[in-house]
Amino acid sequence: MSALLLAAQGVEETARTVSFPILSAVVVTPLVGAVVVALISARRPEVAKQAAVLFAVATGALTVGVLAVFETGDAGFQLTEAATWINDPQISWALGVDGIALWLVVLTGILFPIALLGAPPSHDHKPFYAWLLVLEAGCLGAFLAMDLFLFFLFFEIVLVPMYFLISGWGYDRRQYAATKFFLYTMFGSAFMLVGTIATAYLHAKGGPVTFDLRTLAEDQGVLALTTSRWLFLSFAVAFAVKVPLFPVHTWLPDAHTQAPTAGSVILAGVMLKLGTYGFLRFGLYLFPEAAVWAAPGMVTLGVIGIVYGAVCATMQRDLKRIIAYSSVAHLGFIALGTFSLTTQGLQGSVFQMVAHGITTGTLFLLCGLIYDRRHTYKLSDLSGMQKPAPKLAGVFTVVMLASIGLPGLNGFVGEFLILQGSFLTRRWWTVVAVVGVILAAVYLLWAYQRAFHGEPEGDNAKIIDLTFTESLVMAPLVAIIVFMGVYPKPILDRIEPAVNRLVSHVEDNSDYTEPRVATEGEEIVPESERRQEGEGEGGQPGGGDEPAEETGSADADAETGEDVEEGGGR
Repeated sequence: MSALLLAAQGVEETARTVSFPILSAVVVTPLVGAVVVALISARRPEVAKQAAVLFAVATGALTVGVLAVFETGDAGFQLTEAATWINDPQISWALGVDGIALWLVVLTGILFPIALLGAPPSHDHKPFYAWLLVLEAGCLGAFLAMDLFLFFLFFEIVLVPMYFLISGWGYDRRQYAATKFFLYTMFGSAFMLVGTIATAYLHAKGGPVTFDLRTLAEDQGVLALTTSRWLFLSFAVAFAVKVPLFPVHTWLPDAHTQAPTAGSVILAGVMLKLGTYGFLRFGLYLFPEAAVWAAPGMVTLGVIGIVYGAVCATMQRDLKRIIAYSSVAHLGFIALGTFSLTTQGLQGSVFQMVAHGITTGTLFLLCGLIYDRRHTYKLSDLSGMQKPAPKLAGVFTVVMLASIGLPGLNGFVGEFLILQGSFLTRRWWTVVAVVGVILAAVYLLWAYQRAFHGEPEGDNAKIIDLTFTESLVMAPLVAIIVFMGVYPKPILDRIEPAVNRLVSHVEDNSDYTEPRVATEGEEIVPESERRQEGEGEGGQPGGGDEPAEETGSADADAETGEDVEEGGGR
């Protein structure tokens, strides 16, 4: 990550002087790569791989270029591009990026080349690489789309390549897992399609119909209260399935377990973020009042997912299924932070999306390396691997601790911000969510103990350590994990303005008010106001019920209140 930031700074001034549709290039490049790979002879799989890696690296370089020209302090959408696609209704090829989407775009640009290099297929190389590139284009298009209908198209496009990747290159029950994945996600998408069309036409009120995201989001007075809430729910169903949230999560463990390694890396690292990103971009931004109304229910589903996913992970005896259920728990934290509706909670959610993509993607990559050596994921068949494979054990340890949330690694920063932000508005939900942090340490440390500790027996004693090429693939992932944990400031600096703008948008278009302590600090908020903010947890988001500390004499309190009013009121 530090190398990416340095590279971005190095080309920043030059890139800003070039008039170039860089976002369109980001989306189109992998599509061109897929066509090129499809035209290569099936008898030359090595050429197909080289072409796929070349286009994936080129796309990654373009995402670094987006990072380079991104203005850190600008809260709005940047590098926007728009071209009319259909006149009536008004549908456009409209792309843009803000601090919320930026790091998800960069994450996608990083993970796809690593998945291509670190997890090659066992057969039919050409279609495998072509489908991966189509999948990359769909994910990037969804993160960058500024037109509601365009987003829906990209959101749906990703289903097709992932279905074929699971069904064509998965394991024994791949057909079942692929069909279940497709049916669940198509079920959610049907609701979203209805919501997309209804939002545009109801917003038009008989006038021109537009699917432009900014137009629909900024004009909040058009839709009736009940209508906006129903429309929010239609989008929420699709995003909840994609995340996935409890109780529509059951497709995920099967899909992860049966998918090829590269499919699991991309599914966990990028595709699931389409759901969490959707809640931020098309939930809070498009339907702010409805998001405030639905927040208690969404937070409840997130917390149930945290605890349920952690308990299920603890009970698994398959290493890959443990990591799959851990994703359910980690994504529950992101839902908790998102619907805490606080600056810290939203920042933590965006940061955690990126951190989870790196750590869980790396864990699935390591699982694939173990399977290549032992041809099993069952913990009962694995033991003592750290003795013959110390490098493999060392990398697994670092990534596992990051997933647990150890301070100094990337998993800690996001979870800490989420818990801090959600505690201000959803105190008791946050207390329950902490159980998931404890259980994460239980199931991951226990899995590591069973797989890597003890005396190696049988084939475990002959396991091969990481090769030089595999170490090169792992090195940037471990470096990013450490960098994000030690120095998260560059990431948070680019996220914060967009999050502040989103919170202000929610406040302006609903009766929600963010607790002042969330943005101004406890020391400058009058004692009486902090007491009031802590009294309303039962209805609107508003904190808990801790008694206020005594601050001394009445005169001192009055003086303190006057100083605060004069110096720092909202």
